[in-house]
Amino acid sequence: MKKIIYILGLIAGICVVFNSCSEDGLAETGSGTLEGKVVMEGSNTPIANAKITTNPVTNTVFTDENGNFSLGQVQVGDYSVQAEVDDFITGFEPANVQDGRTINVVFELLESSVNNIEPLAPVLVFPADNANGIDTQVDFIWNSSMNDTDPIVYTFELRNGTTNEIMMAENLEDTTYSVSGLSVGTNYFWQVTASDDVNAPVESALSSFTTVNLIDKRFFFVRKEGDNNVIFSGDDISEQNGDPDQGVFQLTASTQNSFRPRKNLQTNKLAFLRTVGADTHLFTMNLDGTEVDRVTNEVPVAGFRQDEVDFAWFNGGQKLYYANLNKMYSINVTGTGRSLEYQVAPDRFISEIDTNEANDFIAIKTNDASGYNARIVIIDPSDNSEVAVVIENQPGAVGGVDFSIDGTKLLYTWDVSGFESASYRQLDSRIFEYDFNTAIATELATDKPSGTNDLDARYSPDEGAVIFMNTSNDGVSQRNIYKFVFSDVLQLRKLLFTNSFMPDWE
Repeated sequence: MKKIIYILGLIAGICVVFNSCSEDGLAETGSGTLEGKVVMEGSNTPIANAKITTNPVTNTVFTDENGNFSLGQVQVGDYSVQAEVDDFITGFEPANVQDGRTINVVFELLESSVNNIEPLAPVLVFPADNANGIDTQVDFIWNSSMNDTDPIVYTFELRNGTTNEIMMAENLEDTTYSVSGLSVGTNYFWQVTASDDVNAPVESALSSFTTVNLIDKRFFFVRKEGDNNVIFSGDDISEQNGDPDQGVFQLTASTQNSFRPRKNLQTNKLAFLRTVGADTHLFTMNLDGTEVDRVTNEVPVAGFRQDEVDFAWFNGGQKLYYANLNKMYSINVTGTGRSLEYQVAPDRFISEIDTNEANDFIAIKTNDASGYNARIVIIDPSDNSEVAVVIENQPGAVGGVDFSIDGTKLLYTWDVSGFESASYRQLDSRIFEYDFNTAIATELATDKPSGTNDLDARYSPDEGAVIFMNTSNDGVSQRNIYKFVFSDVLQLRKLLFTNSFMPDWE
């Protein structure tokens, strides 16, 4: 009997608990209405099209033109209501929805820019304002900072002062931007604008610069870029801060083998040699590297070593002399009118040619197939007679012929060691000046370090100095171009361009 009474009591308890739970659940059922208004803080101006959402999630609605919204059939309970619209800080308000009642919520939204600080104005770093001689490829640099946590993007503007053409780059995240292909000798203006996408954009000061004027450059030379020779121009160190490699500008592409630049003052053109297939040909171009024209075609430039071959302008820059093995030709710069002008024995090579405007004589260096047994002679082109013999019957390498302006002197180099080898290595090459009036050659005291060679000597335009290439006689060390001023009491050579050779100074 006691056991039956216990079981009945347990069942009665379970029913009580069940009834109690059922009554609690029925108390939370039902729905109400959630409505309200969204306005601007401070002015109470209605905000239309604000997105209204709740957490827990119910429906999503948008405010009307008066900033009003209404959410019906919202289940009874506690909610977090959110109002979101562009250019305003998102607002949150609590709401307790009760059965059959309307709950009103008001949002006063603050404009997002009110608590937001605009970026600092960018400061233009490079090129500096009013800078001159800027390369045609520029890495523009500026400084800028954030005043808050908003990320900054930049708009870069560059205007050509001659054509007014504007180049623009937008949405830049870095404070550098590279531009290539600028026009030479041109004034440019540039400006950078910073934006955090919240405040109004902030502009830098306007800055200007002028690109390099290649017409004014006096030096031309060659550097090795990979497997190719590349032609460059440059400025005198005495016109700058004394450091080498001033105003260096690349004129020919690194993908082509171009060498032996020679400037003509009358036409402001640069003639040079370029490899085309298995041959070497003459080309001309403007001093900025544009308008490249091929001169030779059927008869290429050829010698015992292509890096030892030289040519010459004449007839006011309208023609060129060049060599093909034992023959010297003249040709118009247009590539027409090729003519055989001079010829030596078949076992001899014409390696170098130079001319002068004073007497129209031509300096020619010839050598055997190994580069030795060299002769430098002066010929009269009217009858091809030898007017003078500068050097002959001397052992060792000879080269680098260059006439003085008046045609009374001639520069050349000679390896006084007399060393001769199949590799054409030179051990002690020095610069000499031959005087046609005295028929005497004098070594120039250029303070050459022992164990090195001075090669490819050229007079300065006023003949008060010479430039030349110096390198170790090991045949593999770096080559550099130096300037030597005759009036320098200290007799010091000055380094002009590093890792450079085949100089020209006009």
